[in-house]
Amino acid sequence: MTVFRTSLRNLLAHKGRMALSAVAVLLSVAFVSGTLVFTDTMNTTFDKLFAVTASDVTVSPAEADPQDESPDTGRPESFPASVVDEARKAKGVADAQGSVTSMGVTVVDEDDKNVGPTTGAPTIAVNWSPYELRSVRLVEGHEPRGPTDVVVDRGTADKHGLKLGAPLRTISAAGDFTAAVSGIVEFEVTNPGATVVYFDTATAQRRLLGKEGLFTQVMVDAAPGVSDEALKADLAAALGDGYRLQTAAEAADAGREDVAGFLDVMKYAMLGFAGIAFLVGIFLIVNTFSMLVAQRTREIGLLRAIGSSREQINRSVLVEAVLLGLIGSVAGVAAGVGLAVGLMELMSSMGMELSTRDLTVAWTTPVIGLALGVLVTVLAAYVPARRAGKVSPMAALRDAGTPADGRAGRVRGALGLLLTLAGGGALWAATQAEKAGTGSLWLGVGVVLSLLGFVVVGPVLAGGVVRVLGLVVLRVFGPVGRMAERNALRNPRRTGATGAALMIGLALVACLSVVGSSMVASATEELDRSVGADYIVQNQTGAPIVPQAQAAVEKAAGLDHVTEYRPVDVRITDPRGTVSKEWLAATEPTYPQDLRREVASGDLAAAYGPGAMSVGSDYATEHGVKVGDTLTVSFAHGSTAKLRVAAITADVGNVDNGAMYTNVTTARAHLPAERVPASALLLASAKDGQEAAAYESLKTALAPYPQYKVSNQADYKEDLKNQVGQLLNIVYGLLALAIVVAVLGVVNTLALSVVERTREIGLMRAIGLSRRQLRRMIRLESVVIALFGALLGLGLGMGWGTAAQKLLALEGLGVLEIPWPTILTVFAGSAFVGLFAALVPAFRAGRMNVLNAIASD
Repeated sequence: MTVFRTSLRNLLAHKGRMALSAVAVLLSVAFVSGTLVFTDTMNTTFDKLFAVTASDVTVSPAEADPQDESPDTGRPESFPASVVDEARKAKGVADAQGSVTSMGVTVVDEDDKNVGPTTGAPTIAVNWSPYELRSVRLVEGHEPRGPTDVVVDRGTADKHGLKLGAPLRTISAAGDFTAAVSGIVEFEVTNPGATVVYFDTATAQRRLLGKEGLFTQVMVDAAPGVSDEALKADLAAALGDGYRLQTAAEAADAGREDVAGFLDVMKYAMLGFAGIAFLVGIFLIVNTFSMLVAQRTREIGLLRAIGSSREQINRSVLVEAVLLGLIGSVAGVAAGVGLAVGLMELMSSMGMELSTRDLTVAWTTPVIGLALGVLVTVLAAYVPARRAGKVSPMAALRDAGTPADGRAGRVRGALGLLLTLAGGGALWAATQAEKAGTGSLWLGVGVVLSLLGFVVVGPVLAGGVVRVLGLVVLRVFGPVGRMAERNALRNPRRTGATGAALMIGLALVACLSVVGSSMVASATEELDRSVGADYIVQNQTGAPIVPQAQAAVEKAAGLDHVTEYRPVDVRITDPRGTVSKEWLAATEPTYPQDLRREVASGDLAAAYGPGAMSVGSDYATEHGVKVGDTLTVSFAHGSTAKLRVAAITADVGNVDNGAMYTNVTTARAHLPAERVPASALLLASAKDGQEAAAYESLKTALAPYPQYKVSNQADYKEDLKNQVGQLLNIVYGLLALAIVVAVLGVVNTLALSVVERTREIGLMRAIGLSRRQLRRMIRLESVVIALFGALLGLGLGMGWGTAAQKLLALEGLGVLEIPWPTILTVFAGSAFVGLFAALVPAFRAGRMNVLNAIASD
């Protein structure tokens, strides 16, 4: 109890000095807790949605892929209405309703603006039925009664200002059609951002599936006392093969699996950045407790002199750490809930609706937050606590502060150098790897070892690096600059730890900048080398191009030719008899002009002749295929053909690797008309001298189809750059948390350093140092520490990025580009970070009373 009271008294006595460490714990715990609350809330939202929308048993065509929202044909798989009647007559069935659902549609308003979501959620077109009324309620107008009526959800109506009577055009693979808004519905549970439109059953069948009398699903309800599993078995017996049956639980599990990938990526990415923030926070806490222990050396010596044991002193410091961790963690958990609500509001503003009514705070969230916060704080305080326990009673007779252990410094330098060399060796091994898997392992080892090496060797490097920075940055400020340099060099361990906190965040920034710039440069070079087409037309969501949009492209003025690209699922039997599932790119003879592929053997133009195809070099090597061999190709939903291998393309670069080509006419000859896939993309080239006119003509032709984008090569490169840039900006935003914690570390170090040097500051002021000079000295010290961390971090990050790019070269991204403007901007920005971090400590130092400071002990 005495130890606890002593720890509590010390914590309260130094609460101001502990505040920033508590804030670091708070921020890190808040990020973890907020991530867990946010993802748990999303899971709750989807669980409620799946529970409401799932019938006892759902019957779908066996060919329907639950993972594919936009089939290659653009039309969902369907079966005749007689299946609904058969299901209704099955044993254990209370009711069965036919459903028409399509996610391969685009809905536009009268200005040809897409009213669908921009968050990746689908636009869903369904038929109006009693089943739909389980999840929605009509709040305005009436249900769809004919081909000119459409009902929309409230979220979409509000977002796009749709009122009753507003015309909406629906674009599907079966054609375009226009209907007026006849009603608006609200969901009984939260709709996570999808746009849903409802048509009467006959219109939905005709306009979405191509003809009446078809359904995509049957929603079956069990009779009283019949379990879902029993109903599923009865339906299987009644319907026979050719159908996929799911109970409500199985449908919910499938739905969760669909969204699990997105949620898991987001969850673990955010937790990873929270882990980086925790790592940076460790440096802050270590520095705080190290400086407090050093400042309390005489006090600890007195406690030892009056009978306190080493274990008691050690426990006292660790109890302070526990209390600090608890305070920061409790506040962090509360802040995490607020952060989750903020993320929900942000997602709602972007179109993904998440209701705070579904806010889910599982009991594990505060437990994990508290455990992490306390554990990290105690681990960070362990070494300073051991150092405090080693203070002897004789320290009570000495001034506060102990000199650095020279032998420990030499050991640290040797260990840091060893780790750094080992990390560098692993990074070099990664650059020499012939397989990406092996190289990735070496890269991971190299990143960890080199980071540990720089952290350990940091205090040793501080002396030399700070002196060099002093010559370049500080000496121009005269004596004040030299004093700032000496202050930074006074305790290399402290300077090294403070700089290391900033180093981690900036190393990751530099690494990702190098990787991102190299990816863009590599892709741009590949585009210049491989793509001969003037324009590329594709759906921004990856869905196929509907026939009417393709027809509009083909009619555009100024074009020399348009090449379609249709992916066909096939099973290929090689000459050895091995069967493999592949996809065959059905294109036109102009394709080799639009996408230049290196040919290993044969003639690619011949692959577009009757009964011919090409294969990639990897497939040819693996299956022992050579030019002239005949492959047995079984077309999904079609017939089997014997196709001769006319060419083998070299699988080099990163465009269309592994692709097999044949003529579109060959695919059409072996597929029913309704099973021919829609074009995944279109490539077009302009007539000589008409490039600008053709570009504008294409844009005009596709204006009624806003889901498709026309890109010339300059547009495509810019889009690629923007996509990588947006991804990097998100990552930089998340890394900002770690950098904020690092800045807090600089502030804390300077603040405690000012307290430590109170008497020295008073003496300097007494002999003529002005307040302005004093503040400048502290700001310059902060700047040089920040630049020291930035120099190490940027150098380390560029090394990581260079090694990572060598691995990307194995995947065809062979251009290394160092983004010097970004690197130099970050380095210069670090100086401003240092200035900002020193504002409060410098202000407090300047306000010190000279006499009180001189009298301070």
